[in-house]
Amino acid sequence: MPADNAVNFLRGGARSPASVYLIAGPQAFLREYVLDALRVRLAAEGFQYRPFQVGGADGYGATISELEGTDLFAPKRLIACRVLKTHRASAAADDSDNGDATEGRGGTAADESALGVALERIAPQARAVLVYERDNAPIKIRRVVEKIGLSINCMRPYDNQVGPYAEVFAQSLGLKLSFDAIDLLVGRHGSDLAAISNAIAKAAITHADGARIETSDLAGGGDRTRIPELFELAESIARGRPAEALALFDRAIEIGRDPIELLALEVIPLLRRMLVAASVLEKRKTPADVARVLGMPPNSQLVVRAIDGGRRFGAQRLLRAHRHACDLDAKFKNGLIRERAQAISALLLDLMGPADPLSTASARND
Repeated sequence: MPADNAVNFLRGGARSPASVYLIAGPQAFLREYVLDALRVRLAAEGFQYRPFQVGGADGYGATISELEGTDLFAPKRLIACRVLKTHRASAAADDSDNGDATEGRGGTAADESALGVALERIAPQARAVLVYERDNAPIKIRRVVEKIGLSINCMRPYDNQVGPYAEVFAQSLGLKLSFDAIDLLVGRHGSDLAAISNAIAKAAITHADGARIETSDLAGGGDRTRIPELFELAESIARGRPAEALALFDRAIEIGRDPIELLALEVIPLLRRMLVAASVLEKRKTPADVARVLGMPPNSQLVVRAIDGGRRFGAQRLLRAHRHACDLDAKFKNGLIRERAQAISALLLDLMGPADPLSTASARND
């Protein structure tokens, strides 16, 4: 079977039930969420969960024994093998097709071959799931799974995949999300899927099965010291209100938000959406075209704000601001800038300052 991404699998889009599942990718939360979703799905069919763990110099012996054995008390078993990062010191050797490199790994290669044989002979009433805490599984294992099972890639979600993930998280709890609630979650947490799932789980406490979660269920209480929502900050930036934007930004810093987090998860994605909108609109395209390029519904508030900001600032100014923001992000992470909050404030002021003559002339011509 070909590989599938995590969101399609969680939606129930797997082409057919598989006997072997391979879960790998850089997103640790997604790996665990997919494994738990698979466990719950098969538990409903009567499968008993049998977990194993491989780390350091451990081999697959216990897992292979379980795969090749039988159990009178649990005829239907889900055999889960978690392979820790510590199991293999050399990731480069995993993806090598060179026979000499394989022989050089000695017992490890033989162990992988034995696991592959056991997976190919798995009993009809058993299921196996391999979870690798790395970006990729060993090539021998991947080849076996390609023939008899399903690989599930847990990659970092694109901007247009975050909303579907939020819907999947709510669906797993028997709930639904309004369009505005999805926008709020995406805007507030960016691509932090763990935070989105946690926010939905909190809202689910006071909701019955089948209920719809609205923005009011996700918003904070009336405490004036709450962390400002991205909707407020994005609205201020898109409408060119520097005083309001800086006040919201300063309040977020005072509450304890990390400037690196604010820049990476809120400011840069907002600039990117506005830049995309400005570029599309400069080609005489419609707002519907902007929504299609962003991969979001036309009535999404994220799209509305992107179009508003794109028209207000123009592509050239947004391009400079986006480059500046990405440069700040790199320097923050490298420790080259200490006054991070001041640097972000200067970026916002530069973006929302008076338009230069060239941009003004261009706007008049439009």
